[in-house]
Amino acid sequence: MIALTPAQCRAARALLDWTQGALAEATGLSVVTVRAFEKGGEMRDSNKTLIVLAFEKAGVDFIPANGGGPGVRLRNADQH
Repeated sequence: MIALTPAQCRAARALLDWTQGALAEATGLSVVTVRAFEKGGEMRDSNKTLIVLAFEKAGVDFIPANGGGPGVRLRNADQH
């Protein structure tokens, strides 16, 4: 599992044009939990996993830190 960062979470939401509420709905987490994490708060690994799985299902790929820092990108439509 990737080490999800708050910046990756915000970037993935932006790629999908999701609000914090939409992410909360997709994961079953509260909006308060999502907001707190994106502001740099701690989050359980199990909740990070829920977020990553929701984003991956929606077509987001996570890029590990490989010298340029971690990131996100959308999969090509033919890769879904």
